[in-house]
Amino acid sequence: MTVTAMTTADEVPAPVSVTMTKALNQALHDSLAADENVLVYGEDVGRLGGVFRVTEGLRKEFGPERVWDSPLAESGIVGTAIGMAMAGMRPVVEMQFDAYAYPAFEQIVSHVAKMRNRTKGRVSLPITIRIPYAGDIGGVEHHSDSSEAYWTSTAGLTVVTPSNPADAYSLLRESIDSDDPVIFMEPKSRYWMKDELRLPVQTAAMDQAQVVREGSDVTLLAYGPTVRTALSAAEEGADHGLSIEVIDLRTLSPFDDATVSTSVRKTSRAAIIHEAAQFGGYGAEVAARVTEANFTHLSAPVLRITGFDVPYPSPKLEEYYLPTAERVLDALESWDWEL
Repeated sequence: MTVTAMTTADEVPAPVSVTMTKALNQALHDSLAADENVLVYGEDVGRLGGVFRVTEGLRKEFGPERVWDSPLAESGIVGTAIGMAMAGMRPVVEMQFDAYAYPAFEQIVSHVAKMRNRTKGRVSLPITIRIPYAGDIGGVEHHSDSSEAYWTSTAGLTVVTPSNPADAYSLLRESIDSDDPVIFMEPKSRYWMKDELRLPVQTAAMDQAQVVREGSDVTLLAYGPTVRTALSAAEEGADHGLSIEVIDLRTLSPFDDATVSTSVRKTSRAAIIHEAAQFGGYGAEVAARVTEANFTHLSAPVLRITGFDVPYPSPKLEEYYLPTAERVLDALESWDWEL
């Protein structure tokens, strides 16, 4: 007979208010503690603890041989990570800001993404590349790019973006444990978002999208910073009799066709929201996949509510650039709801 230890309610720690920054910091801490092959480095991640303090305290606890400051050379950061991963380590590197990752683009696309295929599966690269991305923080040029489409169009990369503290912890732990490279995109405007949590926490697997609000009239697909916007639109829509189902994609590549199609076939309408420009953006791929898989179930074309087709604007103008709940509802009104 198996005996299970019983615990009382008093022995269960109460949830505490946790920011996304704290959740990410704890995930890095726990990964470093669990596996001596995990290394964390990048620009200012050691002594300073990162621009957003995501790595604060890690160097002090785990030492400069496992958490350190790199030179200001993103290509070198990723290039050394490739060599370390080939030698059996699990490097977690930070690209301080979204647009700062572009100097490492060749290393990521030509080597990180291709190594397993190039070696017929003999060499894997367990690298996690953390990229703070997107806007709504009043950042200057090169500090507010939404670069996800570059990475999702590159075969061989898993691309993940959490929208809340619980997923931030769970998805980062899973990314670091993965034997294949992961682009881990952290929405900067959500770093200070708080939830009541008990850490550690395990949420759904990183290849699964999640229905975060049920509805019956339209499926609204969102990820990262736009999930909260989508939920706000759903709340406002409900006041006007519109039932919006919101799906948090969580992992952009690979795409969870099953969860999305199940929802779309229920609602018969779909829209995708993201901060990046519309032309050639991630939403175009989503719209195509949803249409191909569910064409006979759709009552209207798939809509895209996005940023505009211009470079990311100055801080004074970003409120006009970013998609809002009002823009979502205005777009949904463009459909012929008699169909």
